[in-house]
Amino acid sequence: MTATAAAANVPAFSLPQDRLLTLNINETTVLQDAAGPGVSFQPLYVDPELGVWTVIGIFAPGASVPMHIHTGPVHGFTMKGSWYYAEYPDQVQVPGSYLYEPASSLHTVVSPEGNTEDTHVLFIVNGANVNFGPDGQFHSILDAMTIQKMIEQWSQANGGAAVDYIAGGSARQISKA
Repeated sequence: MTATAAAANVPAFSLPQDRLLTLNINETTVLQDAAGPGVSFQPLYVDPELGVWTVIGIFAPGASVPMHIHTGPVHGFTMKGSWYYAEYPDQVQVPGSYLYEPASSLHTVVSPEGNTEDTHVLFIVNGANVNFGPDGQFHSILDAMTIQKMIEQWSQANGGAAVDYIAGGSARQISKA
């Protein structure tokens, strides 16, 4: 049975899908240092309409992400290396660690200087990171729209290099007679 034939038998309407929306992280672009020195990422899914973004965060040994608060929940899965929050130094995340961060979590990501390899963490982020500077003052917002712009800017700065990721969102006005 083909997918088209099966879709005709589904007791509900389904979206047409002519191919899987899939990426292989071994073949996608790493945006080197795109989020600061030693903080790189691979975009996987970016949906500014829903405010959801999925990336693999890649942290060089000694790198850190400044203190930030999340406006929505975050799921994190450590794939390689180790890291911790400066606010919870005894809870080091290692390969296989799953972390759930509820909305309004406030923390600072630290990749230990003693790491012998880059740390890779899959993050599924709902909402935005509200970032603070070393003085504790507001610095910036990082959300799905910002990630999309960072991808565009990185591509332009790298001679139009292709960056593959899955883009969500397709809101548009439709008029039907």
